[in-house]
Amino acid sequence: MEKTVDPSRTLTVGEVARRSGVPVSTVHFYESKGLIASTRNSGNQRRFDSVVLRYIAIIKVAQRTGIPLDEIRDALRGLPAGSKPNAQQWQAMSRRWKDSLNERIEQLTRLRDELMHCIGCGCLSMNECPLRNPADILGQQGPGPQILERKLETGVAS
Repeated sequence: MEKTVDPSRTLTVGEVARRSGVPVSTVHFYESKGLIASTRNSGNQRRFDSVVLRYIAIIKVAQRTGIPLDEIRDALRGLPAGSKPNAQQWQAMSRRWKDSLNERIEQLTRLRDELMHCIGCGCLSMNECPLRNPADILGQQGPGPQILERKLETGVAS
C-alpha cells in the first residue's frame, strides 16, 4: 500500500542535510542503500518525510558503534513504513545489535592487549610470538587474520 505524505511535512534533500547534519551526498547514499526513502513531487523533485531525520539519527549512532549498513538497513526495515520508532522498537533494534557489539568489543580488547607483544617489538621469537604460523597451519582454517579473528573460549583466547 502506497503511503500518502502530507506535502507540508516533507523536506527537500537540502533541508534533510541541514537538519540532520550530514552532507547531501550522504543523504543520497543512504537512499541508494535502502536506509531511507523519498517520494517525488509533481516537478519530479525528491521529497522526504520528516521521519527521515529520526532514521538518519539512528543510522549515525549505529555507524559510530561500527554496525554495518546492512544490519542497520535490516533493523530499519523492521519498522512500520514512515513511522518514528517508539521506545519498544528502539529496544528491539538495540537487542539485535548488542551481541554483535559485544563480540566486536572482545576482539578490540584482545587486539589492544596483544598488539604490543608482536608488532614493533623486534623479538622475532619463533617460540613465544602469538602470530607465528609454522607450516602455515592457519591457512587451513581459512582466509584472513585467523589469530586476530579467533573466538574467545571460556574467557581465554585460543
